[in-house]
Amino acid sequence: MKILIIEDEIQLVQSISEYLQTENYTCEYALTYRQAVHKVLKHNYDCILLDLMLPGGDGMQILEEMKRLKKMDGVIIISARGAFEDKISGLQIGADDYLSKPFHLPELAARIYSVVRRRNFGNSNIIDENELQINLLAKTATINNVELSLTKKEFDLLLYFISNRNCVISKNALAEHLSGDIAGMLDNYDYIYAHIKNLKKKLNDAGCRNYLKTIYGSGYKWEI
Repeated sequence: MKILIIEDEIQLVQSISEYLQTENYTCEYALTYRQAVHKVLKHNYDCILLDLMLPGGDGMQILEEMKRLKKMDGVIIISARGAFEDKISGLQIGADDYLSKPFHLPELAARIYSVVRRRNFGNSNIIDENELQINLLAKTATINNVELSLTKKEFDLLLYFISNRNCVISKNALAEHLSGDIAGMLDNYDYIYAHIKNLKKKLNDAGCRNYLKTIYGSGYKWEI
């Protein structure tokens, strides 16, 4: 899962990023309004953490632009501006949640989890795909009630495919999802092929039907 942290306090950015990485999130950040607009318009994220007071502009304007472009990224406002009017405005414009500073990192992680679950998985902790079952809270996957031994990257890939079921996902999108900002600096996609190959083998060896299709020349598709 990929998170964008829009926040100008670098120490807070580092604290959030370090904590969320232990929760298996890939984190990017923007320290200014200009950087934030560039990233929001160019990339897609599972959840955006949005500060309202940014050098160069107001976070509310980013929300309004996302709404205009019909961007579907989840958004949690994190701000020292705790005014009731700001909360109402942010939620009305399109934010999913509002968390006033200061906050505890476990609470932030729980809010992110709720937003991602609601947007991608119909607000359920359990995903059933015929013989495959995924427990989002336990971060486990089973085939016919037998647990799979997946790495963090493989589990993340599985969720990404399922949340985009029946859609072709390009190699570029997969690289960006797994690696964030450094995706454009990679020489090739060998590491993506390796993760997908391992995931497909583990699924097939456990008796899962071949839902993960290779679309030659385009990418991959989880087809149900």
